[in-house]
Amino acid sequence: MSEQSQKEFELPVKITEEIEQISKELRLSKEKKEKLVEEVRKSYTRGMFEPGEGIGIIAAQSISEPSTQMTMRTYHFAGTAGIRVTYGLPRLIEIFDAKKEPETPMMTIYLKREFNNASEAANLAENLVEKKVLNIVKRISLNLNENSIEVEVLDKRKIESVSKVVKEMIKNSNVKTKEDKVMVAVKTENVKELQKVKEKILSLQVGGVKGVKNAIVRKEGDDWIINTIGTNLSDALKIKEVDERKTYTNDIHETASVFGVEAARNVIIREAMKTMQEQALDIDPRYVMLVADMMTFAGDINSIGRYGVAGAKTSILSRAAFEETIKHLVRASIRNEVDNLQGIFENVMIGQVVPAGTGMFELIVKPDES
Repeated sequence: MSEQSQKEFELPVKITEEIEQISKELRLSKEKKEKLVEEVRKSYTRGMFEPGEGIGIIAAQSISEPSTQMTMRTYHFAGTAGIRVTYGLPRLIEIFDAKKEPETPMMTIYLKREFNNASEAANLAENLVEKKVLNIVKRISLNLNENSIEVEVLDKRKIESVSKVVKEMIKNSNVKTKEDKVMVAVKTENVKELQKVKEKILSLQVGGVKGVKNAIVRKEGDDWIINTIGTNLSDALKIKEVDERKTYTNDIHETASVFGVEAARNVIIREAMKTMQEQALDIDPRYVMLVADMMTFAGDINSIGRYGVAGAKTSILSRAAFEETIKHLVRASIRNEVDNLQGIFENVMIGQVVPAGTGMFELIVKPDES
């Protein structure tokens, strides 16, 4: 769009109202307000495209070409040892394939203002990590004479919590406590059954948030932030210290189940942009936004692939050009499907003008007879 066209372009009413509100709040002078309007207009018109422009193709090549330069490795999270976080091309594939369970699920937890300090953050991080009986037990043994299991814990203060969870989760058992021991009598004389009960007791959760394997505290500006390995967003948001307005997870499907598909769309954009920026790749966010829109516009999350967006295309030739060519052609012939050649790929395949740019319409000229 030319500079003259930009000046003549009228901004949408909603944006104009927001500019007015910002101007009042900041008490901008007339000159500064006009300058703000001009900058917003330039930014807005720069993001527009002409009718018929192949923005899908442009987005595809703008993301795919830089992605070929991405690494295939994983790295250790800053300042910690033993925690491997997926990044680079594997993480990008994970996002666009909309995997149900990411390889490294993580939460970024922000604290409410009154709890935003080092001691509260450290305390919360410790309490977030999932603790099982296995983590607090000193010794566990089988008493075959009494058909019972004796659990000796490291900290006597944990006796009650261990006893309570064993009573709830181990059916048909008689639970007693004695000094630093929890004794679980089971109605069976089978040693294998006792062994199974023992393993089950060791795996019972007695503290923390289920699924959170580790938690690291760091400071970002004025905020104390907790990064967790493992995610359980719904339970984490119930904790009083957690700021539910800022806290998020990198698990797209979990975000969709807790906050809805619009929030999941935002996570796709954020995680994809973050992954590419880590590799120093400069990609316009609008291309990633377009991909995220395609993945979520149906109301749920679809992958970019043969079982998602690409596999749902109405064009037979377009589906066949992507993957599993013979399968799509045979299935279409059996079902008597018809391809109306309305897309770009199918028209390229058969050598016709594509319905984009000047190929979008037919021009009929009436010659001047004079």
